[in-house]
Amino acid sequence: AARVLVQGPSRLGLGGWAAPPGIAWSVDTLGALFLGVTAAVFALVSLYALTFWRSAVGRESAERAFWPLWWLLWAGMNALFVTGDAFNAYVALELIGLAAVALVAGVDELPALRAALRYLLVSLAGSLAYLAGVALLYGGYGVLDLGVLAEAVTDSTSTYASLALITSGLLLKLALFPLHFWLPAAHSQAAAPVSAVLSALVTKAALFLLLRFWLEVFAALSLGWAAGLVGLLGAAAVIWGSFQALAAPRLKLLVAYSTVAQVGYLCLCFPLLVATPGAELGRAALLTLVVAHALAKSAAFLTAGTYLRAGGTDRVTDLGPALRALPITTAALALAGISLIGLPPTGGFVGKWLLLRGVFEAGHWPLGVVVLAGSLLTLAYIFRVLVQAFQEDPQPASAASQGPVRDPGWGMQVPALLLSLGALGLGFLAPYLAPLASVGFGGPT
Repeated sequence: AARVLVQGPSRLGLGGWAAPPGIAWSVDTLGALFLGVTAAVFALVSLYALTFWRSAVGRESAERAFWPLWWLLWAGMNALFVTGDAFNAYVALELIGLAAVALVAGVDELPALRAALRYLLVSLAGSLAYLAGVALLYGGYGVLDLGVLAEAVTDSTSTYASLALITSGLLLKLALFPLHFWLPAAHSQAAAPVSAVLSALVTKAALFLLLRFWLEVFAALSLGWAAGLVGLLGAAAVIWGSFQALAAPRLKLLVAYSTVAQVGYLCLCFPLLVATPGAELGRAALLTLVVAHALAKSAAFLTAGTYLRAGGTDRVTDLGPALRALPITTAALALAGISLIGLPPTGGFVGKWLLLRGVFEAGHWPLGVVVLAGSLLTLAYIFRVLVQAFQEDPQPASAASQGPVRDPGWGMQVPALLLSLGALGLGFLAPYLAPLASVGFGGPT
């Protein structure tokens, strides 16, 4: 990352072969940022997973299966962020999808297996749509290198067909409304460490590749209509996901539906990426929201897993004893929630502020109304959980039947707190992050 910031985009032809016909790895500011966020979140969630699995009685076989799949998932994401080749990106997507599906199924319970099977079918459908789009590009231009494709692409019917296929496949993996039907079950039924990286990072892999194609390969095309459609679906995702989170009976399901809404905020940036004015603000908002969401959402899922392990339940109405007994975990959830709401001085506030400035500058004021309404709904469902920490009324029978709240240990509390503190500290680092939007973001690799 430091080399990219100082020397500009870095490119490597594997085996000494230049592309084409060789396969290239390339990293610009966008790739370096995604690599860094992935490394930070994976590292802290891995520390959480060590304690999580050691405290899981009778789950030794699940832990043995977990770690190889965990490293494969991380490797697949790194491969995607450094690839400069459209087909290699497909291979990386398949690695990510298969590892993620296996990790969801690792809970070895019927609801998790059903969610994993649905996730598998959706992942394969998205990958095949992407591959069909890449095949059209290869048939039309004879190259797969993203940099060469960006110079070769012309305005033609087959190019727009490939744009539609690639975009639809990646939006399915991103779980943008109404293609989100697989996400709540998969994210809420998986083990807590898996849920954290699925929400914080795996959905970002599809977003990263979508940005690569839209801002590089298809940059010469007229994308205003497509960006408007993505923005409209993003607005629907914000409202729908927030209302579903508000009604969710379990904390993990609440956080999963919150992911649907937060994906909507990311897609609200798309109309700005192709707008003039507002493009630079849209890029800065997107970068900030990506990092803020990764940190806050991973922290939120880890806290949900800690409450479930310590208190025996994650039903929202029964969380009061665990919220009061685990102040560190509750503080982590509160800080993550503040960032998701978009309150200062968090990274979520900076991202939403930049987004609001961009949409009003570009004349898309209805999107600004959606951002504000979504923040109020986020406040409502976060408050719905945290308010129980300040209530001393008698425990419901369902909560009392769970027994006393157990001590989950520092290993399951500190990583979530560090991630939420990162989301808080991002607000202070925003002046250094925002300028990255104009350094190699969507530029030639």
